[in-house]
Amino acid sequence: MFYPSVDSYGRSGAFALDVSRGLVAGHRAVIVFGFAPDVDTSEATVWPGAGLLAHPVSALTLKVSSTNANDTANGSGARTVRVDGLDDNFDEISETVSLNGQTAVLTTQTFRRINYATVVTAGASNGAEGDIYFGTGTVTAGVPATVYEVVKYNYNNTITAHYTIPAGYNGYIMQGLFSAGQPGGSAQVQGRLMVSGPDNIRRTGAVTTVNNGVADYVFELPLAIPEKFDVEATAIGSSNNNSASAMFILLLVKGITQPGYGNPRS
Repeated sequence: MFYPSVDSYGRSGAFALDVSRGLVAGHRAVIVFGFAPDVDTSEATVWPGAGLLAHPVSALTLKVSSTNANDTANGSGARTVRVDGLDDNFDEISETVSLNGQTAVLTTQTFRRINYATVVTAGASNGAEGDIYFGTGTVTAGVPATVYEVVKYNYNNTITAHYTIPAGYNGYIMQGLFSAGQPGGSAQVQGRLMVSGPDNIRRTGAVTTVNNGVADYVFELPLAIPEKFDVEATAIGSSNNNSASAMFILLLVKGITQPGYGNPRS
């Protein structure tokens, strides 16, 4: 089915607002934000973890655990978390998990991608008291051997500049922003907007370099991303101990999907 970019009242002038209000059939907005507190001289995803975000090659049952024992079903910290992601067919799935502190709890569904996770309920602390991990392998003090996502305790939701387009949708990047800096330094930090698909080739959609600054991109002609493709912001510094943040706004349109991601000049 083809979904025209016109709202339920036949208007197109207030398009962005009407998408956010749910008035444009088959359209929805996704705002992705990431923050990396320590960017060094190796390329890394803009997220609180280390290195580039890992991608499972097939859907996995995930271990969910916290670094703090108070993040448990009856504790003072986070009690439940919701994880939104994609299954092995890249269809959207969601699950709420009751935490058990540093002891891992298994998801009942299998996830090929995590697009978002957030604390749903909490005790007296009104949030997580530890970092909540989603991963596989041996769990040590709440940290799994392989990490696929993390909710930092003082944010209570994921801050990872990564999103995978669900099956049956096209994604259109409307705007992107990258900022970086360092205390008392003059290092340059390069930011990249990376796109990868089933062939696992990481292609560059945009690149910028800042020095204690901000780069803002508005795509007058939106950058089209097909279904099942990953969109990710990365950063790399000319020296160590930088911080970086990235944001991109996606418009998801349900219906006829594009055959693949190609040369934006063609």
